[in-house]
Amino acid sequence: MDEKSSSSRLLVALVTVLLFGAIVLQYVCPGSDCQLLRLGSSAPGDGGAGGAGGGGSPTSKAAGAGDPYVAEDGALARFVPRFHFEAADLDRVVDFNIKGDDVIVFLHIQKTGGTTFGRHLVRNIQLERPCECRAGQKKCTCYRPGKRETWLFSRFSTGWSCGLHADWTELTNCVPSVMGNREPPETHKAPSRNYYYITILRDPVWRYLSEWRHVQRGATWKASLHMCDGRAPTLAELPSCYPGDDWSGCSLEEFMACPHNLANNRQTRMLADLSLVGCYNLTAMSDNQRGAVLLESAKRNLRRMAFFGLTEYQRKTQYLFERTFRLAFIAPFTQLNGTRAASVEVAPETQQRIRELNRWDVELYEYARDLFLQRFQYARQQERREARQRRQQERRRLRAKVLPWWGGPGKGPKPTKASPVRQSLATWPAEQNQGEAEKNQESEGELEDLWWEEEEEEEDENGTIEDYIDNVEQW
Repeated sequence: MDEKSSSSRLLVALVTVLLFGAIVLQYVCPGSDCQLLRLGSSAPGDGGAGGAGGGGSPTSKAAGAGDPYVAEDGALARFVPRFHFEAADLDRVVDFNIKGDDVIVFLHIQKTGGTTFGRHLVRNIQLERPCECRAGQKKCTCYRPGKRETWLFSRFSTGWSCGLHADWTELTNCVPSVMGNREPPETHKAPSRNYYYITILRDPVWRYLSEWRHVQRGATWKASLHMCDGRAPTLAELPSCYPGDDWSGCSLEEFMACPHNLANNRQTRMLADLSLVGCYNLTAMSDNQRGAVLLESAKRNLRRMAFFGLTEYQRKTQYLFERTFRLAFIAPFTQLNGTRAASVEVAPETQQRIRELNRWDVELYEYARDLFLQRFQYARQQERREARQRRQQERRRLRAKVLPWWGGPGKGPKPTKASPVRQSLATWPAEQNQGEAEKNQESEGELEDLWWEEEEEEEDENGTIEDYIDNVEQW
């Protein structure tokens, strides 16, 4: 009997300890916050797992499957910014109203992966009223909920309504009138729309090689209008690089030798306001002056766009688009490096020559990459801050429930030195109010606080978790 009673007491004590441990764990780490600790066991190179599908947060869905935002381009784990941007340039969350009159306009630059991204827009976004894409048809019908009106201006929704691969100069002058003509007859006045321009950029060398391979196979963009200041360029302003119907079979040397090749600095030209340099009239100013004006204009327009992505960062592109427009993709983006351009063996001196031919695109891409990664870092820190605030609210709620049980203010005996738990709980509201005031003062500071540096975590029970996440996160 003594042995049985001793075993029973031991079992009861063990069960009591387990129950008490479960209660303490739920109090200290409510909800699913402790799942963040699983990041420690994630393989740093497991970038394909997880994803941002189904309308949830990309980070929360990938918490147990590894950080999906690893260094997709093989760059260093930590990103060091080169350019200074204002908070308004980094905080990119727009109030896109798909049920109202807002329109997303996709500026599709050749050979940047825009076709893949365009298909994501019409086939892979979780919508109340999904786009209708029928087999055998190139275009999809993307209507707003409750309206026979499109919310997306792109190749796969409205076609090339402003011309084949229309640039920024063409789109900004053409889109409002085209959308006005698409209004149903019963509409008496044109709505005041918000146009949100988006685009995708790519490393200039690989984009250039990809365009060469595309042209080499017989593809052309002869149907492009190149409208600027109300007219198309003359043949003297924009000569052709080949005499026949296409340039199929051209060598890379021939492709690079044509001084009128629009592949040179294509991304800069397509994102700039061409009216500033006399459109396609090359005699208006010197080449260096023209390039400098176009580059600054392209940077300015890119910075003001609602969103842009980079081909080399598919998962980060997906994350930033979802956060910018509050829209979620169903399936995660895939980083594909097996492109035709990647299969081309190019000597280092040839690559250098390509960079010289595309020197404005090279500078634009370095600027865009810096801005893109700063936006990503800024968004991830905002996301962590929001998650921390949600945890604090949850702890407040739990503590409010626990206070009467522990003998909080107004109930039970007065806290003494012998009851430190009661003392900390009783004084918590005042300490919390002071903490919130200090936090508000910090949030009103200048951007010069170097937000990309490691943030100083709050002194709470989750501080170690936040530090741990910052240490294991890979770029």
